[in-house]
Amino acid sequence: MSFFRDNIEKMAGYVPGEQPQGEGYIKLNTNENPFPPSPRVLAAVREAASASLRLYPDPMATKVRVKAAEVFGTRPERVLVGNGSDELLGLIARAFLGPGDKVVYPYPTYLLYKVLVDIQDATGVTVNFKEDFSLPEGIVVKGAKVTFLCNPNSPSGTMVWPDEVARLAKRIDGVLVVDEAYVEFADANCLSLVEDNPNVIVLRTLSKSYSLAGLRLGFCIAQEEIIEGLIKVKDSYNVGRLSMAAAVAALDDQQHLKENLEKIKEVRSYLSESLREMGFFVYPSQANFVFARCKDAAAAREIYEQLKRQKILIRHINYHGFENCVRISIGTRKEIDTLLEALSEVLCETKKS
Repeated sequence: MSFFRDNIEKMAGYVPGEQPQGEGYIKLNTNENPFPPSPRVLAAVREAASASLRLYPDPMATKVRVKAAEVFGTRPERVLVGNGSDELLGLIARAFLGPGDKVVYPYPTYLLYKVLVDIQDATGVTVNFKEDFSLPEGIVVKGAKVTFLCNPNSPSGTMVWPDEVARLAKRIDGVLVVDEAYVEFADANCLSLVEDNPNVIVLRTLSKSYSLAGLRLGFCIAQEEIIEGLIKVKDSYNVGRLSMAAAVAALDDQQHLKENLEKIKEVRSYLSESLREMGFFVYPSQANFVFARCKDAAAAREIYEQLKRQKILIRHINYHGFENCVRISIGTRKEIDTLLEALSEVLCETKKS
């Protein structure tokens, strides 16, 4: 006998990327930043840790909202802070979705969207991306309460440009959630759409570009009415003092961010071109990873396993229609050189066998 709701009993939970317990791995599988955060972050966390941790944190993370509004060019009232952008996605699902409600998202994309839909017992409507990962016509579904758009998309790293997203926002009935977890690595963003579209919610995170995946902090930017509604369903103290201190310090050091972004983009170009020379089809990436299709019909799994034996972790993509693909996070130039050398050897061995 199960004590769970039927939909919870039947669903599969989200499986995070592999986190090795041993040492010595080159970890290129979960899109973490290879560079440390701003030195200001470490100083701010030390100071916060020596203060009153016995006291609850500010439930609205006011200082973070003010700093984020300053950096993103909006108002604090339009910013909600979460325990990573994943928590904010959960709040959106909780606030807008009930049993049977339609939720639309293109495929393939971030797998957490399906999990959140299943938790709410809503109805997921997946629409296949076009071959070039441009928006499919079927993305507009009448009566849909929420439409998720991961942009740049994961796992492909591809981008739907803001003018097209703006047209989408006007065409749909419900809320459009533009998940911009990787947008600092891209050439454009959709933040300006919030001003003219009361149904647009833009998500940002400090995990990727600001090197703070371990502290879990994200932002939701939307017009005041949506923010006020989401506040009703959030946990009282959803963000800790240390994360708040780190967030303010990280956002305050835009020069450090810029320098790291430039290094990552440079290595991204190098990795993409190197993979193409090896015979991979590489999608144009606007993120901190590259998505590549193997030429050989069964190579991706073998490449993943062989590299793992050498303590190099990448992601084998096993989505329907994309079974023979790999996703590789951008590491340091040294890490990528090590990967490419090992990959070259693996490809040679694969050809021999």
